[in-house]
Amino acid sequence: MKNQFTLVDRESAEDLQAYLVRAKRLDPEGLVRLRAYGDVLAAYVAPIFAGSLMDSGPTVLGLRTTVLHEEAEVESLVPISAVLDRIARVLDEPGWHPKHAGISLPASERSPWAGISPPRGGWLQTGSLTEEQLTEIAKNGIAEVADALPEAVGGPIAARIRGEIWGRSIDLVSTVPTGAAFVAAGLGFLTEGEEIPVYEADGWVRLSSLHGHVLARAAKTFS
Repeated sequence: MKNQFTLVDRESAEDLQAYLVRAKRLDPEGLVRLRAYGDVLAAYVAPIFAGSLMDSGPTVLGLRTTVLHEEAEVESLVPISAVLDRIARVLDEPGWHPKHAGISLPASERSPWAGISPPRGGWLQTGSLTEEQLTEIAKNGIAEVADALPEAVGGPIAARIRGEIWGRSIDLVSTVPTGAAFVAAGLGFLTEGEEIPVYEADGWVRLSSLHGHVLARAAKTFS
């Protein structure tokens, strides 16, 4: 596997760059999982992850896809910052030509969240949420985290508190975790006035907006 790819045009490069800049803001030391077996590149990030495959805390992934100039084989987990550096170099080239737009990835790293595979099929729509609802849920969650975490609190205690808040259902009947709203807003997936369908499959929920997907383990506790 070569783990290199060429984006189709400057717009695609700038779009992927903007997505990864937002992902890095949510997780400064974060990794991105890049997958392609054809002419579509899938970029997964994990702004909220419990820390191990055995942990019962929340896991919320972001997914955005982009079209490639040509078919590629990519399966790699690398620092977001490394991909951003490479995209920046491509965008610095005058004009746009595929021979100057190839991106070669560094050696793949390891992370427990990369072993998590949301269902590939069997998704059923169970409802929808508006952009206004998700934005409000995200804002309230951010405020609650700030109120619950004095500056002196860190490490496992802080992680537990964040996990309790972001893993909690958005309401008494939904399995959508609060963290899904936070990630959708933080990654720039929400458009004013949009209604976002909610899907469920095998213990997972998915929010699919015009700009990307949020995949999360279904909430087990309720507000």
